[in-house]
Order: sequence, then structure tokens, then C-alpha cells
Amino acid sequence: MADDKINKLVMIASSTGGPKALQSVIPRISKNIPAPVVIVQHMPKGFTATLASRLNDLSEIAVSEVVDREYLKNGHVYLAAGGKHLEVIQDRTGRLQFRENNQDPVNGLRPCANVTLQSIVPASLDYIVCAVLTGMGADGYLGINELRANHNIFTIAQNKETCVVYGMPRAIVEHGIADTVLPLEKIANEINKKMGVH
Repeated sequence: MADDKINKLVMIASSTGGPKALQSVIPRISKNIPAPVVIVQHMPKGFTATLASRLNDLSEIAVSEVVDREYLKNGHVYLAAGGKHLEVIQDRTGRLQFRENNQDPVNGLRPCANVTLQSIVPASLDYIVCAVLTGMGADGYLGINELRANHNIFTIAQNKETCVVYGMPRAIVEHGIADTVLPLEKIANEINKKMGVH
């Protein structure tokens, strides 16, 4: 589904324990999903290409590491490159495009999910699904909170029992902005359902 017209978006944020969690979630995402899927996993430079390749091998849906200034396509999973911040910008024609930058880490993080999430706020989108997976800290909370004020958004938090570190999902839950809390194995199905595919 390489349609340039994008009305929906899936965002996934993860950190400690994330690579293994993503290997549970991404292979279960439908290749017919009518949205791009963008993952921000806290990882150093050089490691994300390997993770993207592994996820691609495990999945029916195509998975790749983000290329700077690449246009987003529906039915594709994009993994933010380690060591860079990732923004999603809507150009004058309405197409969504990735922009990478080397600005300072935010709270020690680069990539930082909040940077990516906050970059989406000005975009014209009908629906956004955000999933916050295992990880320490609270990255993702500020960005999702800002998106909630400006967009139709549904937020999934991974439950404590299936997290390696219950930090990032906990921040979402404790601030009352998680629409549902699910075990890891049910998250992909919820994403598919919210996007109208099974």
C-alpha cells in the first residue's frame, strides 16, 4: 500500500527490553495496515539497522531503518536510526516526510520519542494510535499528552507484568492518558483493530 495520502499514523515508543518486545509486536502487524508505523527505540548508532533487518525478516509487513527526507508510506514500518533525533514533517503537498537531526540528546536520549511525537502535532491526520512499550524513564509522555490536545489519538500502554522495565508505560498510565493497558502479546492485535484490519 504505497499510497502517498496518509490520514492515519501508528507510533511506537520503547526502550529497555524494547528490541525483544518489538519482535513480539511487529510480526503481528497486518501488512495491509492503512498507515505508516514509526518506531522510536532508544538505541545507539549502528544497532538500529540490525534490529530493522531482523524485524523485517520476522514480519510480513516491510520494515526498514529511516532514511533522512524519505516520504512515509502506508503499510510500512520505519525504525528511527540510533544516535539521531527523528521528526515527521508534513510538506506543502500534505505528504509526510522524515527529517533527522543531530541536536543535543533530550534527557540523555537520541532518538527521543517526545521529539518525534511533538513534531507530528502540526500535521493534518484523522487518527493516531500510540503504543508505549517497556522502558525506563518517561519518554513518550510529553509528546503523547501534546498530541492528545490536538488530535484524535488512542494510546496503548504495555502492562507491568510483561515489561522488562515498567517506566515509560507507567508514566502514561499514572498520568491518566492510557486508553488501554495490555499484555505485550495483545498489543499488535489492538493496533490492527484500531486501524480497521485483522
